Amino acid sequence: MTVLSLVEKISQDPQIVIDIFVNHDCDVESPKLYERIVNGLLKTALGPPPGSTTSLSPAQDTTVRHESVKCLVIIMKSLGSWLDQQLKVEHSNPPKSSNDENLTENMNLSLEANSSDCELPPEENSEFTDAATLEQRRAYKLEIQKGIALFNTKPSKGIEFLISTKRVGSSPEEVAFFLKSTSGLNKSMMGDYFGEREELPMKVMHAYVDSFNFDKMGFGEAIRSFLRGFRLPGEAEKIDRIMEKFAERYCKCNPSSFSSADTAYVLAYSVIVLNMVAHNSMVKNKMTKADFIRNNRGIDDGKDLPEDYLGTLYDDIVNNEIKTSAESSALQSKQGNGLNELLGLDGIFNLVPKQTEEKPLGPNEYVIRHIQEQFKEKSLKPEDVYYALADPTILRFMVEVCWGPMLAAFSVTLGQTDDKEATSQCLQGFRYAVHVTAVIGMQTQRDAFVTTVAKFTYLHCAADMKQKNVDAVKAIISIAIEDGNYLQEAWEHILTCLSRFEQLQLLGEGAVSQSSSLNTPNSDTELKSSNYPSLKKKEALQNPAVVAVVRGGSYDSTSRVYSSGLVTPEQMNNFISNLHLLDQIGNIELNHIFAHSQRLNNEAIVPFVKALCKVSMLELQSPTDPRMFSLTKLVEVADYNMNRIRLVWSRIWSVLSEFLIAVGLSENLSVAIFVMDMLRQLTMKFLERKELANYNFQSEFLRPFVVVIEKSTSTEIRELIVRCISQIVFARYSNIKSGWKSVFMVFTAAAADERKSTVLMAFDSMEKIVREYFSYITETETLTFTHCVRCLITFANNRFNSDVSLNAIAFVRFCAVKLADGGLAWNEKSQGDSLYTPPVKENALGGQKCIDKDDHTHFWVPLLSGLSRLTSDPRPPIRRCALEVLFNILKDHGHLFPQQFWASVFDSAIFPLFSFRANTEEAEKHDDQYSPGRRSQLPPDESDWESETNAVAVECLSDLFIHFFDLVRPQLRQVVSILVRFLRSPAQGPSSAGMAALIRSAAALRDKLSAEEWLDIFVCLEEAAKSGLRGLTELLKSMNSIEVPDFAYQNHVVEDFEDENLQTMGYIVSRIKGRIAVQLLMVQVVTDLCKMHVQSLSVATFTVIREIFLSTANRSSELNSETSLLMKLEKTCSTLEISEPPFIHFENVCYQNYLNFLHDLLTDNPSVSQENNIEAELVSVCEQVLQIYLDCAGFGGKAIREQGQGGGAATPTTSREEELAARTPLLLSVMRILTSLETGCFRRYVSQLFPSLVDLVRTEHCSWEVPDVLSNILLSCIGPLIMD
Repeated sequence: MTVLSLVEKISQDPQIVIDIFVNHDCDVESPKLYERIVNGLLKTALGPPPGSTTSLSPAQDTTVRHESVKCLVIIMKSLGSWLDQQLKVEHSNPPKSSNDENLTENMNLSLEANSSDCELPPEENSEFTDAATLEQRRAYKLEIQKGIALFNTKPSKGIEFLISTKRVGSSPEEVAFFLKSTSGLNKSMMGDYFGEREELPMKVMHAYVDSFNFDKMGFGEAIRSFLRGFRLPGEAEKIDRIMEKFAERYCKCNPSSFSSADTAYVLAYSVIVLNMVAHNSMVKNKMTKADFIRNNRGIDDGKDLPEDYLGTLYDDIVNNEIKTSAESSALQSKQGNGLNELLGLDGIFNLVPKQTEEKPLGPNEYVIRHIQEQFKEKSLKPEDVYYALADPTILRFMVEVCWGPMLAAFSVTLGQTDDKEATSQCLQGFRYAVHVTAVIGMQTQRDAFVTTVAKFTYLHCAADMKQKNVDAVKAIISIAIEDGNYLQEAWEHILTCLSRFEQLQLLGEGAVSQSSSLNTPNSDTELKSSNYPSLKKKEALQNPAVVAVVRGGSYDSTSRVYSSGLVTPEQMNNFISNLHLLDQIGNIELNHIFAHSQRLNNEAIVPFVKALCKVSMLELQSPTDPRMFSLTKLVEVADYNMNRIRLVWSRIWSVLSEFLIAVGLSENLSVAIFVMDMLRQLTMKFLERKELANYNFQSEFLRPFVVVIEKSTSTEIRELIVRCISQIVFARYSNIKSGWKSVFMVFTAAAADERKSTVLMAFDSMEKIVREYFSYITETETLTFTHCVRCLITFANNRFNSDVSLNAIAFVRFCAVKLADGGLAWNEKSQGDSLYTPPVKENALGGQKCIDKDDHTHFWVPLLSGLSRLTSDPRPPIRRCALEVLFNILKDHGHLFPQQFWASVFDSAIFPLFSFRANTEEAEKHDDQYSPGRRSQLPPDESDWESETNAVAVECLSDLFIHFFDLVRPQLRQVVSILVRFLRSPAQGPSSAGMAALIRSAAALRDKLSAEEWLDIFVCLEEAAKSGLRGLTELLKSMNSIEVPDFAYQNHVVEDFEDENLQTMGYIVSRIKGRIAVQLLMVQVVTDLCKMHVQSLSVATFTVIREIFLSTANRSSELNSETSLLMKLEKTCSTLEISEPPFIHFENVCYQNYLNFLHDLLTDNPSVSQENNIEAELVSVCEQVLQIYLDCAGFGGKAIREQGQGGGAATPTTSREEELAARTPLLLSVMRILTSLETGCFRRYVSQLFPSLVDLVRTEHCSWEVPDVLSNILLSCIGPLIMD
């Protein structure tokens, strides 16, 4: 007890505790005094091991153990006090750049002679603080000790390790110095190492011996000094090598002492033998002085050494045994107090002032003598320095040493005893330990202490709770309040305890159980609750929740598992009596922790919130007893800390928002509703503060609303979010800045909802926002305009209410007006700046100016592209309204767009309107593969969109293109391609619209279009015409693989269309008719454009036009020559009672337009005609037409003419008469063209035309005009040639 009292008194001074560790545990040569004290106190606190005996009575043993624990508590308290004091000093006096002077000038350890590779870093380096230097020293000491341990086991391995780690230099001198100056080495192992015959040990031994200075030193004194450092090995060979080197060194230091080194060698052996014989109790016959003198006669090169010299040496050895330094202290250590050795106090008395005179102290006499010898030994080492350190970092190394023993001592004592004072001491120790480890940032140690205290609260098994466990709860609360800034992840254990405490408190009071309401899937917004049954009632014994709490569980279990068994009344009574202990802790203390959160520093508040979120999630996820205690506290904490600086609050909210999202998506509807309403209240408070421009705090704050409404499948939650956002906007609209983005994202998600009520509710709010608060939307953040437009477009796409869609489109137009008029914040600010003048440039639109707003034109893209998508809406009013609004916006505000932006407008908004036309064109390329079974895959000939919207769309496109031609000129080819696609439509409406738009555009722009642009127009028409002709040919050839039933040829009417081939043929016939109509319309457009703008066309353009007419005429003629296919078509049409495709009409029109073009070109453009030989081409086409007519009449071939020689003119049949009648107009046109030719021209080609004219004379015609015109040719053209 005396020793423990001394330790207690020493430990009460924090600086002494620190100094002990710094000057002993961190010193290479000193024992680990601090560590030995702590470990000794631990052993004493734990008591004697099981099975051992002790002289102490049970009461004395308990007292000693408790006093040991008290000493450990005081040590930890001193560490905490010293730490707090140093932190205060550092706070008031910022550290200087220079290091502590004492530490700087006294850094050299006992190995100062080592090379730079194995030296400690020099202290002059200012990068090392006091604690950093001591850390290096301690690490150095640990490696040295490891090397010593290896050396004491196997010397060679130890030296090899020390050299490899650069703790010892590689030279023999450095190794020898280490062995000579380092304590803790096994002296016997040193002797064995010195006696080795390997090269390094031999050199080390020589260097070791050479390090001694035996100058003017007697032989006895020299050998005694030499052998004090190690024990001679047992092998004679090893001793021989060592003594040989000793003798050589002694003679070198004292050259006149002996005649040779052999004398010293022999005398050394004699001295060793004398020392062994004289001081070995097993030797009975001791060596006398005479024996010693006799044994050494003649050793000095044949001479005797003086007898007085040998006698004096004999007396010195006999009276004072030669011993190693370890052997000299062994006896004294054996006589020391056993408790001192256990506690490691055999070295602590070095700190006790030296006594001036020796006084016998009974059993402690040897201890005092040992102290005095230690002082004497220390006084011989001038390099030893007392270190004073003030860097708190040193505590990390001290705690690493003591935390394990202290944790064990406190835990075992607290678990084994119910003594109030002892348990109070242990809990105090835990509090001090948590404080120290938390402040210096030792996470593992801190968490170990906190977890241990949390387990000792027994809140997880309240049936076994005692007063000491309640005290542990109080300790937890004190730790949370006092050291909250440093707890970090340990907050989870503390908050878990508080959660369990609250549950027990409610149970003890028979208060509200939240589980009943939280487990109800369809509860109202306001949480309902029912009370726990009174614990004293019988039904409480059968309540599963009560049973689970009474039975308890392990500390680490996150939820209680319900057991099928019941608790007995005795267990219940015991549980109730234990719950009364909790009355010592009120709600004030509990709530103080959460209210105190606003005092946590900026680094501590985030871990606190994380831990609270985790505990709350565990509460809510409990399958048996979900609760909202931590969730409610989370709301309070958020409210308390909302006024922190934005940077810190954003970190807090990043944690809270993820938690709120997870809970908001919970399957438990009541929990989700509660969280969303909680979020609404927090948002209302958060938006009381205004936000500056270009910040996103509000947007991040509202993000949980967005994520939950996008991912939640609950109608109640989605509608609740819409209501919450509406309330927030209407109450805080003037303060909302970046939050508008999240607001519109919520309404966008609601607009896409599958429930009509949600959509209508959201649109009501959206309508009010746009009408009344539009000026606030873009006050500081113009990007919110885009989110607003996207939201309105989404509302316009809803399928529930057309009125909502139409109103949304109207609001989009309103947004466009605001955008064009400068209603956004960036425009208003520009206008308010008197120094700001928006750059303007001429746009060639009759004096209008185009404002250069390239930086903001991207706002138009989502608006226009959204309206463009709406034009494909299946509802006619919606698509018609969207189309009109789209083109009205472009026409009204297009002058604001720069030319390069118009390209984006066309790509994103206009061309997508007509994308279906490209799809139709691709589909038409595969007409030959179509069958009636696949007709459902085809775009209908008269779809709703085409019939109701095509004409309007094409007309609007044409008007827009004409109006802004100077700006949209680069899009000419694409616009013409769209119009041509309409021309190719098999439906009359789109084709007529396309034709009218193309002609109108060409007429309006005739003076503005260049020759190259006219060429582009006709090239587009040429490509379309050729593509259509290829499709028509392939379609007709597809009939080759189809067999028509025979009865069709017999003119039998088929009323049942079950025959698949017949149905396919019918479909092909309809497609052929459509194709022919398209080609006829194409030819008509080409003709009209050519006539209207012939003066603007270049030679290249005329070439393209001629190619169009030529290809259509030739292809139409080829189609009429397919006799077998035409017969099959005739059968099909006759059977199905449908009209045949107008192949003859198609051929007549193509040739008629071709002839007209060539004749007009020949007449009006002689130069072009002459350059392209139009005259010959015209005559050739006329000859082709004449030949076609004659073939029809039966005079077209050589065989027919041969047949005609025998029987005069052929008599046409009825079908042939009809065909001749159809071809007569074209024949008349050809004949009139021939008549109009000049005489010279006709003369050149008369030999080519005359045979056909002769055949016409022989042919029977269906019209009287043919003979009349023919006679005119003979009279006016051929007659003059004959007369000449």
